[in-house]
Formats: sequence, C-alpha cells, structure tokens
Amino acid sequence: MGKRFLFFIMTNILVMTTIVIVWSIITRFTDLGTTFDTGGPGLGIDYASLMVFSLLVGFAGSFISLAMSRWVAKKMMGVKVLDPDGSLSQHEREIVEKVHRLSRAAGLTHMPEVGIYHSAEVNAFATGPSKKRSLVAVSAGLLNNLDDDAVEGVIAHEVAHVANGDMVTMTLLQGVVNTFVVFFSRIAAIIVSRFVRSELQWIVRFAAIIIFQILFSILGSMVVMAFSRYREYHADRGGADLAGRDKMAHALRSLKAHVERATVNDQRDDSAVQTMKINGKGGMMKLFSSHPDLDDRIARLEQR
Repeated sequence: MGKRFLFFIMTNILVMTTIVIVWSIITRFTDLGTTFDTGGPGLGIDYASLMVFSLLVGFAGSFISLAMSRWVAKKMMGVKVLDPDGSLSQHEREIVEKVHRLSRAAGLTHMPEVGIYHSAEVNAFATGPSKKRSLVAVSAGLLNNLDDDAVEGVIAHEVAHVANGDMVTMTLLQGVVNTFVVFFSRIAAIIVSRFVRSELQWIVRFAAIIIFQILFSILGSMVVMAFSRYREYHADRGGADLAGRDKMAHALRSLKAHVERATVNDQRDDSAVQTMKINGKGGMMKLFSSHPDLDDRIARLEQR
C-alpha cells in the first residue's frame, strides 16, 4: 500500500536536507564549491553551475533513499523477516510460500524477503532497491481480518509492484523532482538573502535554503503521489493476472469493508486504518494521496 512511498519520500527529504546542510557548511568554511551567487547584473546567479549541482544532489538524494528503503521500512515498522529455511509456524510458512509462488508467476528470479509486522492496521507493502533485493511485508491486522483469498489478492498486488519495478521508476521521477527542488530553493534563498545586511546574508541564505527545500519537496511530492496513484491501477491489474481477477476484486472489496467498519466503530484505534482511509480523502488532500479511491479501483478492475 502507500507505506512504500511514504517511507521513500520521508527518507528522501531527510537525505536531501542532510546533504544540503553538510555541503553548505563545507563550502562556507573551505574553498570548495560555490554559492552560485555571482553578484552580476540581474539576479547574478550562475544558472548553468547551479543546474549541474542540482542534478547531482537531486539524483544522489533519490538513489541514496532507494538504497535505504528496505532497511528503513524494516526498522520503522518492526518487520520480522521470515526465513524460509528457518523454524516457522505453519501460518508463517504459508505466507512465505504464497509470496514465493506469486513471485515466480510474475517472472521474478530472486524471491523477495517476506516479513510480518505487528500492527492492527489492515495493510501490506513492498519495497526495496531492486527486484533482486525486495521486501514484501504484511501486517498482523491484515492476516487476522481478511480471508485467505483476500490476503492472496493483496500480496499479488504487492508482488506486482516489485515485478513492475515501481520503486526504481519512482526513484528516477523523484530525482527529477529533487533537481528542481534544489534549483529553485537556491534561487529563492539567494533572492531572500539580498534583503539583509551583508554580514547576515550567509546565515539567512542557509536557513532559507532549508526552509524552501522542505517546502518545495512537499509540493513536489504531489507529482510523486500522482505517479503513485497511476501505478496502483497497474498493480491491481498485475495482481489480477497473478491471483485472478476475482481474488483481486475480492481483496479490494474486503479492504473497503474493513475501512467502513473501522470508520463507524468509535472504539477502534483510528491510527490503525489511516493507510486505508487515505483513499477517502477529498478536496486538496487528494493531491497528497498515494492511492486512488477504492471504489474507483474496483470499478476499473471490473471494467477491464
């Protein structure tokens, strides 16, 4: 579900901010690098050098985030990785075999790591830097609340994400977004710094770069989320090819039914269904949603 993208975007923003902070400090107190502020006519900015710098930092941040994605997901969610050759319960072994069977059907030659994380939320996610180093994790809430066919449909959807290479594709898109974020945040920071005394310009520019970069990163995430929503339809179709359209549609209906039950039950911990309820956001918040509405996904799958 949306966790693969949430982890990636959060990690990307942190990595990008760290790179910029370290680089700004290094260039301030050494002879390395440039501020890109030439002080010439107009805005006095060396745009060519700034664009090259933005490309390097933008794609470096994106690929570092991708490399860290599987590790970050395990640590943040407390995923217990199931060793197929180790001592597993019958239920755990069935989950591993289900993931591996669907992965082979998807044409994957390297089986994903399989994990379970203890959470009441009904959710699953797939992540990892490549098809050879991927992770498919399911929540205890998913296994406890959905029947076997629905669980298979959800897992097939996640395996389809791995087979489609969605994380790598998103990394390239995020690299482009990062490039423009770095580029425009530096320009905006240079402009802002011109309004203060010269002895304060460096600290103002430093702070402005961080603020603008975080702000522009959040705005840029709308582009990434739009891509995420687009790829969800493809993963639904891929899941239908792997598990069967009936199981995939049943999985989506089961998720929708669980959301509705959790929404009307005031005693239920609302945090447990936030990932599912994101499908019901309206207005401007839809722009930041990683998933389309469940009804729309079901309708598109049935019209296929």
